[in-house]
Amino acid sequence: MAKKMLLVAAAALIDADGRVLICQRPEGKQLAGLWEFPGGKVEPGETPEACLIRELDEELGISVTQACLAPFVFASHEYEAFHLLMPLYLLRRWSGTIVAKEHKALAWVKPSKLGDYPMPPADAPLVAWLRDLI
Repeated sequence: MAKKMLLVAAAALIDADGRVLICQRPEGKQLAGLWEFPGGKVEPGETPEACLIRELDEELGISVTQACLAPFVFASHEYEAFHLLMPLYLLRRWSGTIVAKEHKALAWVKPSKLGDYPMPPADAPLVAWLRDLI
């Protein structure tokens, strides 16, 4: 039987020192305690870019323009109940101060150290791409 396809957009925020922002999932959520790239589910009729602009404001309190979202790679991962498709965008410019509004914690991490943080199965394969790029 075919599984439901879930489209989730994520962003790798990169600071001036070449570090990437990862967020720890809060208690009570699926995969709680794991580290992920910020983003969320694409709503019906919404583009992945519009989703990220909305989610980054909701989760981190920052403003992002679509022109600053650079498509990078994507993850395709089969979970038990659904299949996840997740485009990852690179983001180097935003306005506002980053605050953990929905996550347990935030961390700025050098790409070579991202493997030290436990991540959901869909996020983990993206680390190698970031390590090679930055």
